[in-house]
Amino acid sequence: MVTIDPPTERTCERCGRVERWDEDSQTFVADDEKGTPHCLHEWDINGQYNPLQESES
Repeated sequence: MVTIDPPTERTCERCGRVERWDEDSQTFVADDEKGTPHCLHEWDINGQYNPLQESES
């Protein structure tokens, strides 16, 4: 069986902004004051990240 394991945190590789997933608002929110909201963010989630996780039956 395969389940989806989405990321819960991401970091901008340009400005260092860290965001975490907020379950209540169903979106990423800034985790700290580092970075800038005006950056064209390049998140650290790339082709190496695999949201599919195989679970044992």
